[in-house]
Formats: sequence, C-alpha cells, structure tokens
Amino acid sequence: MSLSAAAAAAAAEEESGQEMHLPADIDWQMLDKSKFFFLGAALFSGVSATLYPIVVLKTRQQIAQTQVSCVKTAFSILNCEGFRGLYRGFGTSLMGTIPARALYMTALEVTKSNVGTATVRLGVPEPTAATIANAAAGLSAAMAAQLVWTPVDVVSQRLMVQGNGGSGSGSGSSSISCKYQGGIDAFRKILSSDGLRGLYRGFGISILTYAPSNAVWWASYSVTQRVVWGAVGCYISKRDEESNQSCGIFRPDSKTIVAVQGLSAAMAGGVSAIITMPLDTIKTRLQVLDGEENGKRPPTIGKTIKNLVREGGWTACYRGLGPRWASMSMSATTMITTYEFLKRLSAKNQESLD
Repeated sequence: MSLSAAAAAAAAEEESGQEMHLPADIDWQMLDKSKFFFLGAALFSGVSATLYPIVVLKTRQQIAQTQVSCVKTAFSILNCEGFRGLYRGFGTSLMGTIPARALYMTALEVTKSNVGTATVRLGVPEPTAATIANAAAGLSAAMAAQLVWTPVDVVSQRLMVQGNGGSGSGSGSSSISCKYQGGIDAFRKILSSDGLRGLYRGFGISILTYAPSNAVWWASYSVTQRVVWGAVGCYISKRDEESNQSCGIFRPDSKTIVAVQGLSAAMAGGVSAIITMPLDTIKTRLQVLDGEENGKRPPTIGKTIKNLVREGGWTACYRGLGPRWASMSMSATTMITTYEFLKRLSAKNQESLD
C-alpha cells in the first residue's frame, strides 16, 4: 500500500475503529511508462473535449467589461456563433494539452514518490507526510507543465474570445473581430508582433496561479480523502453496532473507491478555485488583451488590476467564478478518477494491486 492509501486507511481506522483495507496505490516505479503516456493522452483528450465549453464561458466572462451571467453568455455565443463558438481554439488547446499533461504527470509522480519517501524517513507521521508530498508534487507538476502550456494558453484564449462581430454586445464582452485564422496563424502573428515574450505573456502570474492552486488542490485532496474515508468508516461501524454484527475488515468495492475519490476531488477543486480566482482573472486579461488596446504597450499586472477595479470593483476579479468553480470541480473529479483508472491500466503487475 502506498503512502497516501496507507495514510487514508490509518486515519479512517483511527476515526471509526473499523479496520479498513484499501487497494494498493500505484507509484512511479510500478508503471509501464509507454502505456501510461499513450493511454493518458487518449483519456485526457476526451476529458478536455468534454469540459472545454466551460473554459470558453469562463474566459469570455473574465474579459467582459460588465458582469454578465454564465447562461446569458452561453446563449449569446450559441445565437451569434453557433455550437462551434463553444469550441474556439480547441484544436490548439488539445495539441498543447498532450505534451503539457505528460510533463505534469511525470513531475507529479516522481515528486510525490521521492518527497513522500524522504518525509517518512525523517520521522514525519504518514498522514502529514502524504499531505506534504501531494502539495510538493502539485507545485512541481504545475511549474513543469506551464513551460509548454503558457504559449498554448495565450493562443487558445485569443481564439476563444474572437466573436463574429455582434457577439460582443450580447455577451457583455469586448467586441473582438476574427483577426486570427487559426492556431498557427495566431502563433505566427503573436510571435511577429511581440516576439517570444508575447507567447509567454502572463507566464509569471500563471506560475503564481497554477503552482499554488495545484499545491492547495493536491494537499486538500489528501486531507479530504482521509476525512471522507473516516466518515465511511464511521458509517460502517455504526451500521455494524445497530445490527449487532461486525464484518471485521472492511474492503470497499471499486464503486465506493471511485465515489470517495470523486467527492474528495470535487471538494478540493472548489477550495482551490475560490482561493486562486482573482489571480486567474488577472492572468486571463493579461494574456488576451493586445498591445494595441493598451496604448501600444504590453499590459501590466498593475494596469490590469486598475481596469478591473474601475469596471466593477474588487468583485470584478471574481467574474467567471461560477464556470471556473464548476470547471475545476468537474475537472478534478473526472481527472482524478480517470487518472487512478489510467494508473491501474498501466501497472506492470496487475495481480499485486488488490
């Protein structure tokens, strides 16, 4: 049993007095790397396609100069641009997601394994060691992925906010004409006008947004998973007391495990979304606004914050919170269940997992 699984089981047993047997987790050394990356690319591409419209809605709301509801924004896009409008920039995003996700998963698993082992050797209790390892893994994974993801994010977000002329007024967003013919065209034009710096616009604040966000998410996931398993253990123990019988060792089935992982991920995603929302709004504004719209000078963090506050006060930093909260919670739930499923499919020795 891995550090995180052992910590969750130990916490649940301490909380409820019910002995629990969770399936062994799978660490980096146990994975067939070629299968892991190949299957991961396919599975996470499907997840990205499912959740992409929510990301488009969040981005449109963040660049809007007035507060507009998510539903109104969605109907405006559908009316003016059709269903295709909800997938603007998806091809570019997908092309970047695959290498970025590969970097993310590698950094995540390597860091989690090494930090977890090191902290336990230093005498840190397993639950605390699991939380530290997950936080460190989330931090390093986000930083590694941003090297690839920031240019992709800049290009895809420019494509997301392109309207068909009249879409701006209906959704409350700035009317942005279709100046890019696609991802490659956008990449060339940004590189030509702003250089490499233009493709990495917002890189610093992306690190400040996603690195803490991932650290908070993975640490929260570790804690919430222990809390949920503790609640499950208490429920089983109470049920046994009422029926005057004990099942001895509790072995949760696959549905229970997936449900606990999904609930823990959703809770952690909600916490992370609320904490990091202002940074994400500022990052999106920086990456989307062109130099021509800011006096032919690249936008700065200070200028972006002043514009936001002038448009709607400090609450403007939380525009798009609904879609982002939903996106992060749904993404976290699908990501963690897909990720755990992926790891089991990619394990070298399937017999040793039970």
